[in-house]
Amino acid sequence: MADLLELRDRIDEIDHEIARLYEARMGVCREVGEYKIANGSKVFDRQREKEKISAVKTMVHGEFNKKGIGELFEQLMAMSRKLQYQLLTEKGALGKLPFIAVEELDWKNSRIVFQGTEGSYSQEAMFRYFGKEINSFHVQKFRDAMEAIEEGSADFAVLPIENSTAGAVDEVFDLLVEFENYIVDELVLPVRHALAGLPDATLSDIERVYSHPQALMQSARYLDEHRDWQQISVANTAVAARKVLEDDDVKKAAICSEHAAEVYGLKLLDREINDNPANSTRFIIVTNQKIFRKNASKISICFEVSHESGSLYHMLSHFIYNDLNMTKIESRPIEGRPWEYRFFVDFDGNMADPAVKNAIRGLREESRNLKILGNY
Repeated sequence: MADLLELRDRIDEIDHEIARLYEARMGVCREVGEYKIANGSKVFDRQREKEKISAVKTMVHGEFNKKGIGELFEQLMAMSRKLQYQLLTEKGALGKLPFIAVEELDWKNSRIVFQGTEGSYSQEAMFRYFGKEINSFHVQKFRDAMEAIEEGSADFAVLPIENSTAGAVDEVFDLLVEFENYIVDELVLPVRHALAGLPDATLSDIERVYSHPQALMQSARYLDEHRDWQQISVANTAVAARKVLEDDDVKKAAICSEHAAEVYGLKLLDREINDNPANSTRFIIVTNQKIFRKNASKISICFEVSHESGSLYHMLSHFIYNDLNMTKIESRPIEGRPWEYRFFVDFDGNMADPAVKNAIRGLREESRNLKILGNY
């Protein structure tokens, strides 16, 4: 029996030959890519690749080797596609993405919509981004806000998309797919819950506390120190603040933002009572225009993949191969297609970058229904 060193020497010889053949294969793939560019052919030929994998499996013996060579050739063909996408970039045949680069967002004479009521965290996020001297209005539902910018009654919408404690706002993700509206910026707003009461109330007066169920939960430790207080859930924190004002009862208080307390003329009885001081909500600025700022550095996309083993892996490989840093991935079930999912991905980049164009071209050809949600 050969010793370990001899076996490793033999593997090294085989690997040297594999490397030589790999370079030869990629050289031919380059010629194939140049032919496709010259003749306007698509890079990705799904049927051809399936036939190729089936054929190479017949060239080896045993189920283990058949599965292994299938995976190997999937990778080889994926590398061939990526080389061809790079050729498209080099030849200027990649095409332009359907977005217009602008220096800055022009919102000085715009109308802004936010979901919620006066005093909500969404309104506070809007004021922080656009300032208070703006033409704005509020709507009841996220869908109402998306419809407002789609139909033109508003130019921009401010919507929460993710909370560091509660996670993603699923409905907003789904609406970004449904509507032809696009993210042009984002704002991270710290969540600082306060206890607010009437101007002449004191902490010892309080018997009932109103707030959104999530805000009550996020302030559980503080509330545990006041177990004699009755906790009552309402639609949101701003509604809680308004109720305390309207009921005009010093025994009632709201857990809300300092912004809401200011809007409704309440006194802060205690500040920053939420359990997690790092709690924050990410808001997105959405418009119906396909625009992005020239200095934008983050891209959001969504796509569907075929319900097959390894399909998501092949999609994500486009980020790796183009040296793009993926910062987030979320999945949402696709309505009407049980056990199939749509993936939402954030990654670093600008749509003017060749690497980004290259990755998006590959993702678009190899996925189902890719949509660029925005560059911001």
